[in-house]
Amino acid sequence: MDECQSAIPAHDGDLHVVAAAHHIVKALGTTKNLSDDLRKILIDLDAHLSLITSNIDSKGGKGFVEVEERLKRVERKIVIWESDRIMIWDSGPKEASDYLEAVDEVQTLIDSLRGLSMNENQKQKELLHRASSLLQMAMSRLEEELIHMLVKHKQQSEPTYIPSPSSQRNVVYNESVVSLDNESAKEASSKNSCSDECGEYIVDLVPEHVIPDIKSIAKVMFASDYSQEFCEAFIGARKEALEQHFDILENGKLSIEDVLKMEWCSLSTEMNKWTWSMKIIFGVYLMSEKRLCDQVLGEFGSVNSFCFLEIAKTTILCLLNFGEAIAMGPQEPEKLLRLLDMYETLADLVIDIDALFSEDGGSFVRLEFHKLLEGLADSIKAAFNVFGVAVSSNGSLYPFPGGGVHPLSKYVMNYISMFPEYCSTLNLLLEDQHSDVASLVSEPQCGPTASLSTSCPMACHLRSITSSLESNLHKKSKLYKDEALQHIFLMNNLHYMVQKVKGSELRPFFGDEWIRKHNAKFQQHEMNYERVTWSSVVLLLKDDNPGSSSLSKSAFKEKCKGFSVAFEEVYKNQTSWCIPDPQLREDLRISTSLKVVHAYRTFLGRNPAHVDDKCIKHTVEDVEKLLLDLFEGSPRSLRNSRRMMKT
Repeated sequence: MDECQSAIPAHDGDLHVVAAAHHIVKALGTTKNLSDDLRKILIDLDAHLSLITSNIDSKGGKGFVEVEERLKRVERKIVIWESDRIMIWDSGPKEASDYLEAVDEVQTLIDSLRGLSMNENQKQKELLHRASSLLQMAMSRLEEELIHMLVKHKQQSEPTYIPSPSSQRNVVYNESVVSLDNESAKEASSKNSCSDECGEYIVDLVPEHVIPDIKSIAKVMFASDYSQEFCEAFIGARKEALEQHFDILENGKLSIEDVLKMEWCSLSTEMNKWTWSMKIIFGVYLMSEKRLCDQVLGEFGSVNSFCFLEIAKTTILCLLNFGEAIAMGPQEPEKLLRLLDMYETLADLVIDIDALFSEDGGSFVRLEFHKLLEGLADSIKAAFNVFGVAVSSNGSLYPFPGGGVHPLSKYVMNYISMFPEYCSTLNLLLEDQHSDVASLVSEPQCGPTASLSTSCPMACHLRSITSSLESNLHKKSKLYKDEALQHIFLMNNLHYMVQKVKGSELRPFFGDEWIRKHNAKFQQHEMNYERVTWSSVVLLLKDDNPGSSSLSKSAFKEKCKGFSVAFEEVYKNQTSWCIPDPQLREDLRISTSLKVVHAYRTFLGRNPAHVDDKCIKHTVEDVEKLLLDLFEGSPRSLRNSRRMMKT
């Protein structure tokens, strides 16, 4: 065709050939069922042959009359829309089709005029300039139409495409979970997850019926060497749409310095938002954005991946910056669950990220996210180690009031009860430290006969942490001057640990042997409490002369007085002591009652002659009722005891 454009017939015979070719092309153009591409070729060829004829005629003085007429016709079709600000594609498919045909015609005339030798032909130069100006006008209008189309038909999608998991991971604690630093109560961290699997959730960011219109504009602008203008308009509109979706997720555009300065409460919220945003942005929006780019620009080669990268770049950099700031920041224990959420989310998305940015231009995105994954892994291991050290070193200057469950026990047990959710990840990340930790844990679960659950790296690390907790609790128990209260404190806390293991997903990782062993531990403290507290009280009722039938009245009276004083002293102290677990409290009351009430009843039964109100301050029934006041955590005197309130 290039030869046809540049060669000008010089003889009459050549003119007949051109005329015959022109006739054949027009005849072929009337054939039905032609493909769009073939029809376009025939139209272009018809135009070229017309120009050749016109050029020949110009040598004979006729000039470029036909070319100018054709240019005037398309000029009217294009210029008329410049005075009418109604958008062409809003006016209907026929108007849009007519406009595109007019643009095609202009491009055809330009190509043909450029293909002819100028030979200092001023008319030819004038027509070429007019056609080029008209094409530039049309391209500017198509750019406006493209932006309008993308903005108008932008899907206002809320980030709800990833379904909720069948089993909710969110946990609400009845007990308080406390900071290791100040032991102040605070709400437990919960794992907020929108899905166990990110997967691909592709949605229509632009309605399907609009795609052909966008592609038709792309084809015309690319064919007219206005690909850069098309890409800039397309990137600008889609980038703005993506950033609006990102804003819906309420992610602040934070610098690394901003993140490093944030207080934990705000930082925890931002880390949670990041996890959710990664799943939505990469699992939904960028997958969908890539499909839109493929649909519109798939046939234009590397332009497709370039546009997609430019659309996504700003949002990706925001997510990367935040992740990198978290990975490089100080790794306090409270960050551990949020770090695990971030790591697992990114690990699930890495394959998708590699696929989305598989071309060379997107290699930096792949590399940065892989580096971030490694950085988060290192942060998790560091935070886990800091957590263990913090449990061991947590100190107290004063004994915990009432001997109840210490806030440290609540914090540790509530916190580690979340870890089974992350078993696979923790086993992977803690593997290199497994042998060192396993050697420090004395329980047999880490031995060669252990099950897979109890011998995995995470299980041994968890038992190591609870072992550190036990050691710390023993140190804290020494702060009590009363030996009996030491045993109450250890009984409460060991019982709490056992109940937390038994009643959660921790059980498979600790094993039944651990539970039996720790049941025995808190039961031993229960027995030690009874021995330290009540043995001396009951001993006051012991008969000094086992062979005699009864005591003298003075001896009886003295023993009753000694018992009453000792019992009242225990009552005054131990009503302020606390056993939070109702069943444990009831069990200890029953056990105490069996020991004390039985001894008191037996003592009185051996001395019936002296039993009267003057000698006995407390009846057996009084003692039974008063024992019910113990371990409620609120001090009582005999004046406001249950017995006194009922009499």
